[in-house]
Amino acid sequence: MQPLKLLIIEDDADQRDLIRETLEDHFGPGTVVGAENRRAALSEDLASFDLILSDYNLPDGSGMDLLADVQARCATPVILVTGENVGNTAAEAIRRGATDYVVKAGDYLSTIPLVVRKNIQVAQVRRENQSLHKELERALAALKDKNVELEQSLKRVEEVAATDPLTGLYNRRHFGLVFGQSFAEAQRYAKDLACVMIDLDGYKQLNDKHGHQLGDQILIAAGKVIATNMRKMDVAARYGGDEFILLLPHAPSEEAARVADRIRDEYRQAGGAVLDRAVPGQAPLTMSIGVAGLRDDPRNVPAGSDQLVARADAALYRSKKDGRNRVTRHESHTAAAA
Repeated sequence: MQPLKLLIIEDDADQRDLIRETLEDHFGPGTVVGAENRRAALSEDLASFDLILSDYNLPDGSGMDLLADVQARCATPVILVTGENVGNTAAEAIRRGATDYVVKAGDYLSTIPLVVRKNIQVAQVRRENQSLHKELERALAALKDKNVELEQSLKRVEEVAATDPLTGLYNRRHFGLVFGQSFAEAQRYAKDLACVMIDLDGYKQLNDKHGHQLGDQILIAAGKVIATNMRKMDVAARYGGDEFILLLPHAPSEEAARVADRIRDEYRQAGGAVLDRAVPGQAPLTMSIGVAGLRDDPRNVPAGSDQLVARADAALYRSKKDGRNRVTRHESHTAAAA
């Protein structure tokens, strides 16, 4: 354990020596450094002392001035000593940050070591509490960072679990969860909801003939076109091998059909770029699309999301049957072909 280091500020040399002797008898020789005034005290490294004992009345300022000087530099505790037994002065000193107040009356010298020890112990406890508080703050900050990392990791895991790795769209399982929620909301608030089923014409033949690498490039191109034409509220998924499904909340089937036709047209261009690099001279890539709206027929509203999907699938089958490369709405079976 390191010996204590105390600073005594007293302009009366006899008093300063008496206080020094009293403290060194109690805490050990060499414990005390003396200063005759405020200026001499400020020339010391105030932060290196365990405690400062200062006379209230100094030749070049007051104990209050010195207290302010110390507080501006460090957290070393300060005890003020005075011959004035004035209660409001002591209270003001404590209010300004002095740790204690000693009056030069009676056998005050015998009490000074006890007061010094008590205030050093209090200062030590305060420092330990501050250190523990800082450690707690660091631990809480580290825990907060770990929680953020965990949330980000969980989010990434959820995204991976919900996403088709090839196209970046939702997978069928996650789409089913979202579809159920959107369908329930549309029913509850009497809103429209459109479902679009998409099948890539001739995909299997191209994939079998030219390999999975080309097949993957075609699926990626289709996924990008679909994602580009989605609103923020829309949901799209890879539904099967070369099947995609798109959900448009609050949209009637007429609006969904226009979006589907735009997807069909852009896919032909994007797919053409893929084929030109891999299979020059190949016929253009096309889509067959079926569209169904929840409120196409107010007298026959689907009772569940499966029925809405079945209607869109039936419209898709009609597009295939009518020659492919077209968009067919379920309620009217009108088609838009290339």
